[in-house]
Amino acid sequence: MTLQGELARWSRGWRGPAVAAFIALLAGLPGLIAVPPLDRDESRFAQATAQMLETRDFVVIRYQEEPRFKKPVGIHWLQAASVSLFSSPEARQIWAYRIPSLIGAMLAAGACAWGAAAFFGPEAGLLAGAMLGTTFLLSTEAFIAKTDAVLCGATTLAMAALARIYASARDGPPVGRAAAMVFWAALGVATLVKGPVGPMVAALAILALVIVERRAGWLVKLDAYWGLILFLIIVGPWAGAVTVATDGGFWSSALAGDLAPKLAGGQETHGAPPGYHTLLAPILAFPMTLMLPAAAVAAWRRRSETGVRFALAWLIPTWLVFEALPTKLVHYTLPAYGALAWLAAAALIQPLGARVKWAGAALQALIGLALAAGVFYLQSRYGAGRDAPEAGLAAALLAAAGLVAAYLLARKTPLAALASGLGLGLLGHAALAAGFAPRLSPLWLSARVEQALGKAQLLPSQGLADAPVTVVGYAEPSLVFELGTDTELGDAEDAAEAMVEHRPAVVEAREEAAFETALAADHATAVRVAEVDGVDYSTGHKLALRVYKAPDTPNGSSPGEMP
Repeated sequence: MTLQGELARWSRGWRGPAVAAFIALLAGLPGLIAVPPLDRDESRFAQATAQMLETRDFVVIRYQEEPRFKKPVGIHWLQAASVSLFSSPEARQIWAYRIPSLIGAMLAAGACAWGAAAFFGPEAGLLAGAMLGTTFLLSTEAFIAKTDAVLCGATTLAMAALARIYASARDGPPVGRAAAMVFWAALGVATLVKGPVGPMVAALAILALVIVERRAGWLVKLDAYWGLILFLIIVGPWAGAVTVATDGGFWSSALAGDLAPKLAGGQETHGAPPGYHTLLAPILAFPMTLMLPAAAVAAWRRRSETGVRFALAWLIPTWLVFEALPTKLVHYTLPAYGALAWLAAAALIQPLGARVKWAGAALQALIGLALAAGVFYLQSRYGAGRDAPEAGLAAALLAAAGLVAAYLLARKTPLAALASGLGLGLLGHAALAAGFAPRLSPLWLSARVEQALGKAQLLPSQGLADAPVTVVGYAEPSLVFELGTDTELGDAEDAAEAMVEHRPAVVEAREEAAFETALAADHATAVRVAEVDGVDYSTGHKLALRVYKAPDTPNGSSPGEMP
């Protein structure tokens, strides 16, 4: 059977969204399993969830002793359910905290296929979902335990339901009341996960459509009365509970301490000028990159078509809002990537011009080669000679995703080019995330410190050394997650006190002189059992973390003693 025939076969009915979701599963699963806990957001989210399970407080979010009033509770509830089903908070297995993100990515791909099929047909719907599911941005967020993949899934589902309602009012497939309830439920989940972002995307799209078309009769099908009740049932209980539990502190902190600074300026050094998201899109959308020029041309030439108009109403206002914000992070525009995939799929259902093909081929080849070069750069800076095969495989697959797809787009059929690009890109991303990245040992300081403590039998979870571990000069959340909630982030005096109390300590080399002084003041000694050198990639600083125990602490090796 031809490629076109296979596409038609696998896109029928429920198969299209299911296959798109499965492709997203394949794209995100390798990294979910292999990549150590990441700094800083992932480990903060995971640690806060672990504390929820430890304390059984599912209303107030905390990171160690500090309230974490930045995001709503939704992602923590999902992670807590996942950890309860598949692991335990004591095990500190990061993959269990990542499962909701993987499911969110699968939902985004499936919903993208479902929504696009209403306008462009089931084959184009499947292609749109597959393109979204394999983008570097979504397939990376799929294995990071934070809000963004789940937000993308809920928002894309809401927009797909809205699109189905919009299409039904314009001779599209008929919909029942369930579509409206899906819309409101998805918005409720999006709000519970990341506040106003999901509703903002939907509201901007509705506003754009109403302004352009000057008619709003189709909005009656949203069933706003019952929909808002459903929305409040999802969001209201926690909103009320956290208001009471924190005496309103959550809202003042979330709005004044998190949202307002992002609107006023580049928060946490994440400022960038307008155009930032647009310049990064060809990289973050890879391997869908080859279709971006065709999507842009289709968007302009076919802007009066129902499906294209809806995709533009979804994409443009949201994109402009995030380009205008002073604070910019690469994942901010992810909830609009489904619209990019729709426009790319719309372009595929009509013949592509020669110029569009060559432009897409050139862009695809350029990004594929750039990603391969990036792999070799990481290998040269953080890798070892034994890592060369993994680096070579990841680089070769990414370069092939660019070059093979570029050649097929220029010389053969766009469908063959897209299939090869998506397949090779998926394999390249898997080789990068699961084969190469975990081998860059200088970047995984926290995981290596945890391993060093475990080898010396100094981990509190092993039940041989007293808790907590004191850490000086290194405060990344990944180490707190690895070692446990009680981990003490202190100074040299705290580390010396740990020796007096027969507890382990981790001291960064630049704090060692102060540690020696504090030991002398306490008439204590310490035995160095391990040293872990590497790079804190959150700051770019080179660090040397030294693991100490008291001389009479049982087990573990004792290569050197400090007076």
